Amino acid sequence: MDLTQPPGNSGLSLGFLSHVAAAPLNTDRGSKIADDSISFQIESRVRDPMNPLPSIPLQLLDQQTESQNHPAEKISSENKDRDEEKDFEEFRILGHSMTLKRKRESDSASSTSTSSSSSKGFRLSSNEMESRRSAVRAWGNQSLQNADPDIFKIMEKEKQRQFKGIELIASENFVCRAVMEALGSHLTNKYSEGMPGARYYGGNQYIDEIETLCCERALAAFGLDPESWGVNVQPYSCTSANFAVYTGLLLPGDRIMGLDTPSGGNTSHGCYLPNGRKVSGASIFFESLPYKVNPQTGYVDYDKLEERALDFRPKILICGGSSYPREWDYARFRQIADKCGAVLLCDMAQTSGLIAAKECASPFEYCDIITSTTHKSLRGPRGGIIFYRKGPKPKKRGMLLSQGDGSDRYDFEEKINFAVFPALQGGPHNNHIAALAIALKQVAAPEYKTYMQQVKKNAKALASALLRRNCRLVTGGTDNHLLLWDLRNFGLTGKNFEKVCEFCHITLNKVTIFDDNGNITPGGVRIGTPAMTSRGCLEADFEMMAEFLLRAAQIASSVQREHGKLPKSFLKGLENNKEIVELRMRVESFASQFAMPGFD
Repeated sequence: MDLTQPPGNSGLSLGFLSHVAAAPLNTDRGSKIADDSISFQIESRVRDPMNPLPSIPLQLLDQQTESQNHPAEKISSENKDRDEEKDFEEFRILGHSMTLKRKRESDSASSTSTSSSSSKGFRLSSNEMESRRSAVRAWGNQSLQNADPDIFKIMEKEKQRQFKGIELIASENFVCRAVMEALGSHLTNKYSEGMPGARYYGGNQYIDEIETLCCERALAAFGLDPESWGVNVQPYSCTSANFAVYTGLLLPGDRIMGLDTPSGGNTSHGCYLPNGRKVSGASIFFESLPYKVNPQTGYVDYDKLEERALDFRPKILICGGSSYPREWDYARFRQIADKCGAVLLCDMAQTSGLIAAKECASPFEYCDIITSTTHKSLRGPRGGIIFYRKGPKPKKRGMLLSQGDGSDRYDFEEKINFAVFPALQGGPHNNHIAALAIALKQVAAPEYKTYMQQVKKNAKALASALLRRNCRLVTGGTDNHLLLWDLRNFGLTGKNFEKVCEFCHITLNKVTIFDDNGNITPGGVRIGTPAMTSRGCLEADFEMMAEFLLRAAQIASSVQREHGKLPKSFLKGLENNKEIVELRMRVESFASQFAMPGFD
């Protein structure tokens, strides 16, 4: 119908009502009209108040504007056009083409929400919404190879290096497939600051279950009574664990004492360079004084240790180290700690797996606090763990502690837990804790004890094979999983020998050695057996590895004689060296016989 012509004498007029405000029928015709909520009403000059004419809701659509602003909403089907012709009627007002849309009953229920969303400009077609969702899904579900080919290629090269090489670094191991799956799981998505049952975030009921189970398994793995021992499995590393103990129990500047780093101690127990520079946080924030091994025997000198401790009076005395091949006399440490009033801390990072399998002496009978990594001989994911005593103190144990508040009970739990979080760390790595729980379950199995026994047998077999080839070992052998090879009788430094081995796809690490005069020289390497034992190697296989190591030493001596000891010239002598190429081929052929845990 055309409304451009003025009405006749019908007595009727067309009125528009805005639904923005509930205006009466006789409202001012000049009031503003809402864009998409309008009604029209045919009014008569002769009104019947008993039978008012109803208003008819309509929607005014500018078809050209709609098409420009929302191209996804264009009608593309002829069938849809025919259906919607029944709902639209075109008419003209003042020469402008308009469309009248009849209201369906099915639209009435959603008219409020549709009007609200349309007025705010959020109208999206179902196709566009699905397109957006698909884009997010595609981005979030790409494989590593597709998402980042560069990283994937490097990781594949590292996988091949591990598979084709001989891994003899004492602090490295190969985890099982189940541990790998937990580490790469959805548990990395959750934030869980705090302890089980006391988190800062919600949604942690299942994370609490995992961490609680992990703690239970940690105590069970070492045969500990939950009434007497507690455990924190959140530290990111053993260095973090050690520093949490210092932070919880000490004030800045308080004294600690651990094994000297050149003697085989760990830098987290305190470390200074020869020029006096403080290397670790333990020495930066606390006062550290080391004890040493006897330079002639390589064993800890307990008499000098006691004399030094009674003079220094440390508040924490530390036993355990990174490169010590012999047993620790924990009973003697306990006596010294009681004499000087110190808390006795054991860092069992290297030997924790052997201790759990009862293949090494246990520190739990004598020590107050015990820290460890969760990989190395324990064969779990990379991280740290802290065990601490609970309950009543035995007499004469930790005199300085009892002098504090007069309590006869250990108070480590709250102090250590608070030091881990919030003092030093944020949220724990839940994927790591789940992986650790898996590893600790395996530690408690009989098969793990068999594995640790083989680790020890292999270490002794390797030591014997080297000794038969006139190699010199610090302390003459080993009581655990590692040995220290003194290379000075070959005229080699540990650094140059390590580099030759790396060229031949054998990995180990250089260490310092005390000479007969007590001077420190980087003249040795540390060798460990857990990783290759995890691949299935037995005593005869380590006999072959000893042959490879001796051949590498001979090559290193030859290159050193020809090119000198200086790093630049020595490395030049290793490039395209035919003897190295030949040894590398033998090593790769040997190593490729053994399966890799967790690899396809």
